[in-house]
Amino acid sequence: MAQPGGAEPRAPRPRRRAAARGRLRAQPPARAGPFAREPGVTPRASQRHDVGRAGPAVPEMALSDSVATCLSPPVHYVICELGFEKKDTYDINNILSENGEVRWQAVTEHVCYCESDQNVDYIKSIRSLGPVCESVNLHFKSLTKEQFVIQYALWLRWTNCTELFLEIFDVLQYTQATEVALGLMKLTSCLERALGDVYLLIDKDCPFLLRDLLASKQLAVVFGQAVMNVLRIFIGSPYGLNLRNVLWHGFASPQEIPAKYCAMLLFLTAGLGQLLQAYLLQTKCVLVHRPYVIFTSLEEFEVFPDLNHEALSIAEELVKLSSFVLKTMLPFWMAALTAFKQNRYADCVILLLPQLEAGLRLLFTTTNKCPNRLLTAEPSALYTTFDEMLAKYLENDKVNQLPAVLEEPAMEFLWDFLNHQEGPRIRDHLSHGEINLEAFPREVANQIVAFAITLLCRFSDKDMFAFKEHMVIKPLMNCASCYCSQFHPISRLKKRVLECMKSIHLWPELPAVPEEQVQTIKGLEGNTEASTLIFMISEILSQLQQYMPRDCCNSDDQINSVLTERLVIELCDTRICTLYSPRPVLEILVVLRKISTQCHQVSEQVIASTELRYKQWMNKTLRSRQRHNYLRMLNSIKFLSLVLRLILVLTALELVNIHSVCKKNPSDYQQYLKFLKSVLQYTEKLVTYTSPEKNKWDETVELTNKALIKIRKISDRKLMLMQLAT
Repeated sequence: MAQPGGAEPRAPRPRRRAAARGRLRAQPPARAGPFAREPGVTPRASQRHDVGRAGPAVPEMALSDSVATCLSPPVHYVICELGFEKKDTYDINNILSENGEVRWQAVTEHVCYCESDQNVDYIKSIRSLGPVCESVNLHFKSLTKEQFVIQYALWLRWTNCTELFLEIFDVLQYTQATEVALGLMKLTSCLERALGDVYLLIDKDCPFLLRDLLASKQLAVVFGQAVMNVLRIFIGSPYGLNLRNVLWHGFASPQEIPAKYCAMLLFLTAGLGQLLQAYLLQTKCVLVHRPYVIFTSLEEFEVFPDLNHEALSIAEELVKLSSFVLKTMLPFWMAALTAFKQNRYADCVILLLPQLEAGLRLLFTTTNKCPNRLLTAEPSALYTTFDEMLAKYLENDKVNQLPAVLEEPAMEFLWDFLNHQEGPRIRDHLSHGEINLEAFPREVANQIVAFAITLLCRFSDKDMFAFKEHMVIKPLMNCASCYCSQFHPISRLKKRVLECMKSIHLWPELPAVPEEQVQTIKGLEGNTEASTLIFMISEILSQLQQYMPRDCCNSDDQINSVLTERLVIELCDTRICTLYSPRPVLEILVVLRKISTQCHQVSEQVIASTELRYKQWMNKTLRSRQRHNYLRMLNSIKFLSLVLRLILVLTALELVNIHSVCKKNPSDYQQYLKFLKSVLQYTEKLVTYTSPEKNKWDETVELTNKALIKIRKISDRKLMLMQLAT
């Protein structure tokens, strides 16, 4: 998963907060226009129903050959024609001084405003800036790399990505369309990150959306409102060129992005650096760059086998044949595979993610019989992105047919890698410049490319049987067909339960004081309470036996440690629906996850304390009171091990039946939630009592007794989910 490495957090993301409260079906947020929504996926979700394996037949996707553009006529006009209408030759010296500084006043003079409300007139402004952009492009082409470095490198340092911008200069020399588009995507994401750093000079909560960042008063204080208006013409406004979004969402083909706009943004970025330097000198502020997000636990990403050269060669053939690929986008696909071969993993994923979106949009519009949604819309209308495609319902409240066609494993993969808060959220982090592109891990890129290959095979009008059965492709298809979510709260709970059980499994191996030494301690009496607790645990397990898998409950000794471990492992292997979890499910998951986390902490504390006290005992460094306390601890952990195992078994059984919570009436639901919170409170107190600071081992007896009584009471009343499901 991704960790921010100590970075100062961004502003709270409203849609993310909503997700934390529970994904309920709701009206989508208001949007300013088709490009207003930034990359990042938080689909609207409502009550979970199984996505049928025998869903609708895969639709024919013959459109992929016939689609000439994914830009609607007005958007195509704005991006591809409007800036070329004025044929004037613009003198670069008008906007560039002799010492290489940007003449911002001359640039901002090309921004036109509406007479009625003084808002930016984007159409007139783009038309006016067209010759300026061309002049900048020609200027860069006239420079050698050394000249560019001398004149501009200093002014690009504020981005913390100087080398990237120097690479973009190289790209502009050859004007290879795919590389220009890639450079523009990287430029806009890094520019956004740098502008966010500048924003934090003035305020704490950096806006999540680029359009809000560019419209902020904070950046206007640093750069001036007129300068920010220039930027908004190119990126961040649905009424302007909006180059960032049409590229990141997979609407623009390589040929549809004029290189001169990339050149202009490179030029403007250097100009911003000049303005920022003046501001920093005046205010004596220091610009601090936030640390990059770092992907940790990469082993969790390794679902598909490593792609070798043969697999990539077959993928290149698939790209040319598959109906999943829009033919206008073919250069992006080929460039992505080439980048992977060249170990440019960030470039590969940046190129591939928008094309996955474009291919899924083609499938989405075909499946839901809305071909008009394939195109970008006007600024006043919605457009189709991952947000809607991964949702259960369409905007008109009809059921989205795409999940049934993709099937559950593919949907879970997309949610895992794009959306779940504890997952990598690759598109979010990449598109907002939060990842060090030079250090992008191969493991992540491998998963995205492998998943894309399976979609190329699955969704095509041509016979792909030979490809699917190929010895290097078949393992990919098998992995894709049985993928289970790794980052949904259900999956994270399973992982935590297994980690906790593994920790408790170490207890019998902990060093213990020889029995003859224990008997020499006066005042330590046998603990009958511990025996009583063990009996109660055994009783409860016997009650729950009927709800356990048969092969795990064929023994009379339900308290056997090996048995409970095997039981928990088998329960956690059970596939549980994760798509579109309703609020009650998410609320219960939150409490169960907290319980398992507390249990794990108790186990780790017991292990640490036992090892430390044993060492001190053997070294004879314990005082009399400490020796008694140590022996009380040894006595307590006999039943603590069992009660923690019981809680883990209960957690696993309830998790397997988690969706039964939706059957409860409001009163029973509240009682059940109250019960779980009481178990949570018990585990929290256990954490306190077993901590090195407290060492209250005797108190754990009475505490555990009360908790077991509550568990038995709820079991007797049959309020548990496992009992409701039968």
